[in-house]
Amino acid sequence: MPIDYPAVLTLKEEGRRFSWTERDALLYALAIGMGADPLDRDELPFVYEKNLKTVPTFAAVIAWGAGISPERIGLDRKRTLHGEEAVTLHRPVPAAGDVVADSRVVAVYDKGEKGAVVERETVLTDPANGELIATITRTAFAMADGDFGGPAQAPVQRNRPQRKPDAVLEFQTRRDQALLYRLCGDRNPLHADPDVANAAGFDTPILHGLCTYGICCRAVLQAFCRFEPERFRSHSVRFSAPVFPGDLITIKLWNDDGDVSFEADVPARNASVIKNGKSRIVQ
Repeated sequence: MPIDYPAVLTLKEEGRRFSWTERDALLYALAIGMGADPLDRDELPFVYEKNLKTVPTFAAVIAWGAGISPERIGLDRKRTLHGEEAVTLHRPVPAAGDVVADSRVVAVYDKGEKGAVVERETVLTDPANGELIATITRTAFAMADGDFGGPAQAPVQRNRPQRKPDAVLEFQTRRDQALLYRLCGDRNPLHADPDVANAAGFDTPILHGLCTYGICCRAVLQAFCRFEPERFRSHSVRFSAPVFPGDLITIKLWNDDGDVSFEADVPARNASVIKNGKSRIVQ
């Protein structure tokens, strides 16, 4: 079914309830690689329930399954890629709790023969008082769904500072990292089944983009926030290439008065895996 524009902009999914426990917060931190050194006192509060802290990007999985499905929008799921992810944090994500998720289609752009760009938003609120917790924006690139008569996408310029990075951090992913991260909600077999990965053109299963997204958040926490998650206001990335479990990721970061820019690469493969990374933090 082709994209029905502009009717697609009226699609909504409201009032879905989700809950999570401290176990989920602990699992998420472990799944993005925190706690590899059990004696690291900076990371221990994210992986041990004593005075438990949550990684800001935990917001991306606490309501996993919320949102408008590709099928409702008229997309070919098998030819739809995760292009960008962003979160605005209205308050720190609690280690355990409940949310109400309200989702909608924000925008759909027609790139002709190249496909379509679809931007979806999910707003998470506290059911007890209606207060905002987080706003998640997820952008998909649908390679088979262009030429539907919609508007063209305006170019977005996100230039990083033209100077040496203020910090450069390395993170070694594990060979089993995708198998662990999928327990946070995304059970796509592309990240676990070699046959599915081969059919998609990969030699091995790939790491979840949202795992790399979380690793980048971890880098900002370490480089500029003294591991204080309450200082985060927003975090966004553009996915530019897959990460394979076992890759060493190098993240370059620039901080301009709380506006943090970052890029992530896998030097061994000469691959840029995250572009246009942006975080807003309280100095």
